[in-house]
Amino acid sequence: MITVVFGSVLATLLALLFFQRNTYPFFWDDLFYYLKLRRYTKTMRARMRQGITTYLDNFLHQARKNPSKPFIIFENQTLTYRDVDRRSNRFANALRTEGSLKQGDIVALLMSNEPDFVAVWLGLCKLGCEVAFLNGHLKAGPLLHCIRICGAETLVVGADLVCSVEEVLPDLKKDNVGMWVVDHSSPSEDFKSLLDKVENISGEALSDLPKVDIMSNFLFIFTSGTTGLSKAARVGHLKAIASMAFFHMCGATSDDIIYITLPLYHMSASLLGIGGCIQLGATCVLKKKFSARQFWKDCVKHNVTVVQYIGELCRYLLKHPIIPEERAHCVRMAAGSGLRSDVWKEFIARFGINKIREGYGLTEASIGFLNYTDEVGPIGRASYFNKLSMPFELLRYDPQTQEPVRTDSGRCIRAQAKEAGILVAPLTAMNQFLGYAGNKFQSEKKVLRDVFKAGDVYFNTGDLLLHDHRDFLYFNDRIGDTFRWKGENVSTTEVSEVLGLLDFIQEVNVYGVTIPGLWNDMKVEQVWLQSC
Repeated sequence: MITVVFGSVLATLLALLFFQRNTYPFFWDDLFYYLKLRRYTKTMRARMRQGITTYLDNFLHQARKNPSKPFIIFENQTLTYRDVDRRSNRFANALRTEGSLKQGDIVALLMSNEPDFVAVWLGLCKLGCEVAFLNGHLKAGPLLHCIRICGAETLVVGADLVCSVEEVLPDLKKDNVGMWVVDHSSPSEDFKSLLDKVENISGEALSDLPKVDIMSNFLFIFTSGTTGLSKAARVGHLKAIASMAFFHMCGATSDDIIYITLPLYHMSASLLGIGGCIQLGATCVLKKKFSARQFWKDCVKHNVTVVQYIGELCRYLLKHPIIPEERAHCVRMAAGSGLRSDVWKEFIARFGINKIREGYGLTEASIGFLNYTDEVGPIGRASYFNKLSMPFELLRYDPQTQEPVRTDSGRCIRAQAKEAGILVAPLTAMNQFLGYAGNKFQSEKKVLRDVFKAGDVYFNTGDLLLHDHRDFLYFNDRIGDTFRWKGENVSTTEVSEVLGLLDFIQEVNVYGVTIPGLWNDMKVEQVWLQSC
């Protein structure tokens, strides 16, 4: 009797297992990822009860816990968590004493990748300032626009980028913007030097760190304006904390050495990259800028185990001639976004990195996905568990109006499987959208109301995603007049406006085209008529 019952139970379990593997093969991957996310959330809540509520708090926690652990390796320097903590104290003390900075002030930061970018940023956090990351390639009008739109009253410039500011100096002086250069001496009377003051001031911790509202703004990070100049996205403290989970959710640990070559003025490197290292207590190898020639040599030299990428970075590496170091490294995982399937397969085959963690995220809101399986191509999963932890919808849209299709009753329609739909996510206390500084129209344009019922509110990502029958999500396209070039989203309108400043051009049309042989990179095409 017992044998019969046991046999029946075993047969049932085997049948269920067979059914699961054939109808829902990624069930266990989805469940384990969901449980991992729940554990991380529980850990973060426990930390918050201990007063560790912000990006800065998490850094200070690691500086106390692992003071002698290498935090940033840059060129021939190695800085521990204690080193960066004390240097950020010096910047904070100097800027408060000499610059009268205080909580609530907005400071624009124009610096290349270097340890002092992180130290200045953390120092400003210790003063309670909101920091605006400026693209290091900006000059003239676009640079002035970014400084003005975020409301910055102070500008901190790296010594190598002072020339970028020279053209707009008269405008900045007119706006009463205080200007600091991260150098031992100032290039002109318009700037105040910072390093000479930093090196002659105390590195002791500030005794009066400001109390921060976790629901408030933390940073300004600029995103490409689909209809004009860059938009200053407000990034809240909650968003920053959520971003710090990236490497942990990818499977990295405190023992990893993580290579970051992406620009720190972008969310990927600053919040996911540096923030991810801080959350783990890991070591970061920081590069001033990406170099395909040096990439694998650096990985071998520093025993790198994890690299952060964007799709274009992987393409550049594949275009580079074969070198011995590309197979002599210890890299076990590459994590990032924008990796196309064909490049993905070639990247794995050539460089021997078996674990790719492709993700999707936004600067403005906390919606994001991660492909935690070994499936090539998807950006994430749309499983029951994932929608439970991070609700979202894909809406049918009209390609002519570029707006969601609505029924006669005014409600939106969910996209079907394999149909490109606009990704939207409900706005809640935990999924904030703080809007764009100085741009109420564009802020409101990102909000959808009465989507499925009266009164509901959703964030419109402006991105088209595909959902297949296996619950995988694929990036399809971005709505709006933008194109992708060398890792940047570029506004066609902004390019048109710059070209239109030339007096011999009467009319300009800019659009993106696919360049054969360049893995679908996008390039600008200009068409103009010369005036008589």
